[in-house]
Amino acid sequence: MNALQAFLTRILAVSLLLGLAACATQGSGGLKSVGRGNALPAPDTTNAAGAYEGTSEYRLGANDEIEISVFGVQDLSKKVRINSNGQISLPLVGAVPAGGKTVPELERELTKLYASSYLQDPQVTVYVTEFASQRITLEGAVKQPGIYPLTGKTTLLQSIAIAKGLDPLADLSGVVLFRQIDGKKMAAVYDMRDLRSGKVEDPLLYGEDVVVVEQSGSKTALRRFIESVPAIGLFLAPF
Repeated sequence: MNALQAFLTRILAVSLLLGLAACATQGSGGLKSVGRGNALPAPDTTNAAGAYEGTSEYRLGANDEIEISVFGVQDLSKKVRINSNGQISLPLVGAVPAGGKTVPELERELTKLYASSYLQDPQVTVYVTEFASQRITLEGAVKQPGIYPLTGKTTLLQSIAIAKGLDPLADLSGVVLFRQIDGKKMAAVYDMRDLRSGKVEDPLLYGEDVVVVEQSGSKTALRRFIESVPAIGLFLAPF
């Protein structure tokens, strides 16, 4: 993680804690519970939701890596990364816009391009090998906080492993997952012991999710937030 990423991560964490502090000063009326034991719904974008459910709705973005295969033509099969302009460069057809397209849309576009001049009835397959345009933030009492790319289906427990595990002073009952849903910030509180034992389903993460792990015994706004709501509950935070 470079210095800029570290700075942005700290700014995000401070913003979250300031928002939680505002909630704490407003009292329980500032939070709306919609059920104990519920998981957070998927984000309010088909882009994020499609990336990890294996559906065809995921829209490719800059820095995503894709593998393109043309049946029977090994020289045209390769891995490419979408550049910052949303384009890929391929043999014979040159630069092709890929950003913003779904996988089936890109497959149809490439099939059309190769069929127009070079191949008869080409069979093109596109597979996303790295969802680099989708990122998650891990902050608080983890060994390596930072912003990480999602490289496929990733759960909350797996994200902790990506951050090299919990800090020795981490509060196992103070793991908070923040997500943007229907234009609003939502949060769910988890206990690592319940996740590890399978008592609670290990939630799937999506791009732009933020995971904050509280430090045991600390007197922060995040601690007040966790103590004010039922564990594993789902809440609307007005910040």
